Amino acid sequence: MRCLIVDDDKVQRELIAGFVRETHSLTLSGSCESAVKAANILNEIAIDLILLDIAMPIMSGLEFLRHVDVNAQIILITSKEQHALEAFEYDVTDYLLKPVSYSRFLKAISKARNQPGNFNHTRSAANEIFVKANSVLEKIKLTDVLLIEAAVDYVLIRTADSKYMVNSSLSSILNKLPKKDFVRVHRSYVVRIDKIDSIDGNTVVVNDQFIKIGRSYRKGFMQRISPI
Repeated sequence: MRCLIVDDDKVQRELIAGFVRETHSLTLSGSCESAVKAANILNEIAIDLILLDIAMPIMSGLEFLRHVDVNAQIILITSKEQHALEAFEYDVTDYLLKPVSYSRFLKAISKARNQPGNFNHTRSAANEIFVKANSVLEKIKLTDVLLIEAAVDYVLIRTADSKYMVNSSLSSILNKLPKKDFVRVHRSYVVRIDKIDSIDGNTVVVNDQFIKIGRSYRKGFMQRISPI
């Protein structure tokens, strides 16, 4: 089973990661400190089991279950018992209280393995991403994105109707996007390939915006679009 650990506590993440590595039926596919990052990871890779903390900043584990379409089993890990009743409303596989012992962890994994169809989880190609813009978590459909522009310590994600300023780097954002759909054309610009209107010499036109193709990116860009 492919596992994703989501916990803002680094020590706790390392503890659970050690449990996963000790368990032959499990593979550690990812580990992150926030539900927002977890939502983005789920858009990129298939996960069978999420080991999810509840009390996290920005988006709690329960908010994650409420707002994110999750096609995986969930084992909640928390230090508080009062969330148990609400947690099971989301059909979670098990609920572990911190500090978690390896024996209790194995019992939860056994329950997950015995769930019908637990290895049949698949996920469609990435089609959305969560970003924190102006202190609000925004869900952006990737099919709406026109281009992404670096702006000092931020990036601007532009759609036809909106723009979102995100505190991140262009490279970090690009790593979260499906490579078949997006291409970097300049050190300051990434464009969605199917939104390109035309290419005029060293300039790409996207929704009436003219973007210069950087010299070091031109060869790779032309290979990606495969002109006839």
